[in-house]
Amino acid sequence: MALPRPLRAPVANWSRNVAFDGARTHRPGSVEELRRLVHGSPRIRALGSTHSFSPVIASDGDLVWTDALPGTVTVADGQGRPTAEVAAGLSYTDACAALDAAGYALSNLASLPNITIAGACATATHGSGDTQRCLSASVRALELIGPQGDPVRLARDTHPDTFPGAVVSLGALGIVTRMTLDVEPAFTVSQRVLLDVPLDEPVHRFDQVFGRAYSVSAFTDWHSGHARLWLKHRSEGAPEDGANGGEPARERVNPVPGRGADLCTEQLGIGGPWHERLPHFLPAAAGAGPDGAGDELQSEYFVPREAAPAAIEALRGIGHLVAPVLHISEVRTVRGDDLWLSPAYGRDSAAFHFTWVNDVEAVRPVIAAIEERLLPLGARPHWAKLTALSPGETAGLYDRAADFKRLAEGLDPTGKFRNPFIDALLAAV
Repeated sequence: MALPRPLRAPVANWSRNVAFDGARTHRPGSVEELRRLVHGSPRIRALGSTHSFSPVIASDGDLVWTDALPGTVTVADGQGRPTAEVAAGLSYTDACAALDAAGYALSNLASLPNITIAGACATATHGSGDTQRCLSASVRALELIGPQGDPVRLARDTHPDTFPGAVVSLGALGIVTRMTLDVEPAFTVSQRVLLDVPLDEPVHRFDQVFGRAYSVSAFTDWHSGHARLWLKHRSEGAPEDGANGGEPARERVNPVPGRGADLCTEQLGIGGPWHERLPHFLPAAAGAGPDGAGDELQSEYFVPREAAPAAIEALRGIGHLVAPVLHISEVRTVRGDDLWLSPAYGRDSAAFHFTWVNDVEAVRPVIAAIEERLLPLGARPHWAKLTALSPGETAGLYDRAADFKRLAEGLDPTGKFRNPFIDALLAAV
């Protein structure tokens, strides 16, 4: 059977700041078609929801979507440890609906649900919660297509020495087709919002503020001196109090002050299924600017949790620079993990996220000012977000970067799954 006919390449990523110049795009309908495509391509990268803002998403060869592969979700509950095998090209929206229908849940989700599972895990995308690791940490096994079109299966149980390097892979190890995820029984979540919380609260009582709920997010512009707290509880009827100095919202609100809440998930303490509350935005928000899509840029930095108060103070000190080019900034907590290229590798972290106006030239000096203050605190940038660091400088922030290089060279010795970003990253190690 002939290779599937290439599709017209997408013009650019989600926010249109990274172009896919000259790339051919494919959408195979079966794993066999994908295997032939990979075997015959000199350079190829997987493409997901394109919700990445850095050159990690770029390609100087073929691009392949995996969303047309069989999109099954299969739950197994063996030995008291339930898992779900899912098609890697599925979005969290689709996978979560299937899991919930079967009575199961993922422990955490990102702000937007309409992102692909493989892409989110490859870049260490995360939600928020003192006890919650990044989404990649729920992966127990993955199946990928290697450089000769050969199927490869890696699992935490069978490859304990290298599996922690294979999940947050930046797409450099192969085209992932299926993943096995840890799941748990489905649960209910309610969320409330506290308005006008003084930023002095997380500075002086960081643990108390971010320990108030199962998932806590603080939104601010770094200039007003206040934040909005999103509190997500694994129960209904969360306390409606003014602790931390905030005032409970009496109507649904958007994380960005002044914007409508139509595309936000339910609030006001109204309980509902886990997958309809853990994200901040509804699936329909994918494509609506700061309400969920497109006309924006993003940066994010993970700092050691104990450095979070100092990071807040440092950002307050340059709030006059940040606010003019900012839609909103979010602070979340992420539990540490053992994944080699995870920004939370080896340490509990606080993640400082910035949603910028879509103007690279205006944002660039502000990013540099932020990094000047956060890097001395041990900050690591999110792989899929904008940074002033080179790939080599970013690699220098990871103790296991050399181990990852050896893993990549072993699984893909000719660099078929790399791009200029990955080339520069591995060359610097």
